[in-house]
Amino acid sequence: MPPVLRQAPRADTAVQSVIEILIDSQEGLATVGERLQDRTLKRYFFAESLLRAQFINQLEMALRQRGVSRFREKGSAAATLHRTWARFKARFMGGDHTLLVTAEQGEDAVNEIYRKAMETYLPMAVREILAAQEAHIELVHEFVKMERDRPATLKKSARSRAPASGNISD
Repeated sequence: MPPVLRQAPRADTAVQSVIEILIDSQEGLATVGERLQDRTLKRYFFAESLLRAQFINQLEMALRQRGVSRFREKGSAAATLHRTWARFKARFMGGDHTLLVTAEQGEDAVNEIYRKAMETYLPMAVREILAAQEAHIELVHEFVKMERDRPATLKKSARSRAPASGNISD
């Protein structure tokens, strides 16, 4: 049975929540990218961070068309703490694997916010934007999980299966 669409919170509130998590995600992906040792993954994470900025812009434009003029300009305090913890873990407790674990946890949070937003009544144009973004984010999430779980010796040969966000080959 399909989920019941909720009228409240309003569509604008649901989209604002997605924008907030995208800000967190954009910053988190850049933070992980800065710390990764693997150059290919580093470029991939930076490209994904830039794509999240484009996602934010798409949603803000959709809200402007609905008459919304105020947007969240920063992410959540919890995400800031999560990124600080990621930096600490990467420095003192592990390397790329630890960063990929942290990134995967962040992508879990992004997927959850998108899922909740899609359960809300949304205008068709906004729903289409969110659905397309959500599909890409799910692919990225799967790629991050795959890289996290891949033994280090196999990682170099598997990069060609990364979802398209930019060229990640050496």
